Amino acid sequence: MSNIITLEEQKELLKRGFSRRAFGRFATLLTAGATLPFYNEAAMAQLSQVGNVPADAVRINANENPLGPCKEAAEAMHGIIQGGGRYQYDITGDFTKTLAAIEGVKPSYVMPFAGSSDPLHRCVLAFCSPTKSLVVADPGYEAAGRAAEYISAKTYQVPLTKTYAHDVKAMIAKDTNAGMIYICNPNNPSGTLTSRADIEWALANKPAGSVLVLDEAYLHFSDATPGSDLVAKDKDVVVLRTFSKLFGMAGLRAGAALGRPDLLEKLKPFSAGALPITGMIGAKVSLEQKYLVAERKKNMRAIRSETFDFLAKKNITFIPSDSNCFMMDVKRPAREFMAAMMKEKVLVGRAWPSMPTYSRITVGTKEEMLKFQAAVSKVMA
Repeated sequence: MSNIITLEEQKELLKRGFSRRAFGRFATLLTAGATLPFYNEAAMAQLSQVGNVPADAVRINANENPLGPCKEAAEAMHGIIQGGGRYQYDITGDFTKTLAAIEGVKPSYVMPFAGSSDPLHRCVLAFCSPTKSLVVADPGYEAAGRAAEYISAKTYQVPLTKTYAHDVKAMIAKDTNAGMIYICNPNNPSGTLTSRADIEWALANKPAGSVLVLDEAYLHFSDATPGSDLVAKDKDVVVLRTFSKLFGMAGLRAGAALGRPDLLEKLKPFSAGALPITGMIGAKVSLEQKYLVAERKKNMRAIRSETFDFLAKKNITFIPSDSNCFMMDVKRPAREFMAAMMKEKVLVGRAWPSMPTYSRITVGTKEEMLKFQAAVSKVMA
């Protein structure tokens, strides 16, 4: 793709409030492909790292799924590796059609990606500008704010409610000229839900011309109502999905954005081209396994419940979660707790500035969480 901004593109950028000085940055974005040049998902994950990690350490710091892909998906990916010398765009097309059928939308309402952070970044680039702000929850997933910073769009952070849901009324009232309202449901890092009624209220009352981006990366761990029906009704909403969480494909990269074709069209100027056929076929086959979501959800919930019982008995404050992660109050700067747990060979997650003594914990396997309990008993004694 050319790194020259066309006259029509220049006019559109000026209309959105960008100065001519910003054209160079957009030229970079248009040629960046899969490596958008700002703080990315990998950099976010590194915030949870502590020094060198022993091979036998328990890793419950990055919201990964230790189960990995299901057997059927793993076999499909292994079987296609020898064909990796060809692009095989039809595999991505098959994934798109499969997801569309399950979600009750037309294939043209689905845009596949390598994970969901990529389309989240693109939504910010498409819907925000120096005159169109981004509104997010605090604490929340910060990737959208990093993209907004890169294009000089203002980000408004709105505290969660007392029940740790998105305060949608405060978010909508924050800026009458907002370009994008971001709701992660269940939320990262708190793992808490925002009600469907609140989401519908936000959609009905948001500023004219703005877009609601509903990040459902952790949807399958919860009983929350998917937002795909809102997409099917042609609402001003983009729904993000990933196969990194329940489906166990974080390192294999597969995801999608669901939205009206005209909204998805706005994400295309930053296209990354061909997608990995391993991720695409793994995602498609995962969707076809009828047992998978229910089985993994039940397994994770049982382990999470045992962990919560342990914390309650220890009188350790935590935020009840509907996801595969939760936050616990460690009664000290979270980084100190991370370092102490690392000495016990247990990697735990970081804190957010608005909750500096809370550490985010990923729910691992039963064995991993037993080791977590032993380490916490020692460190929190």
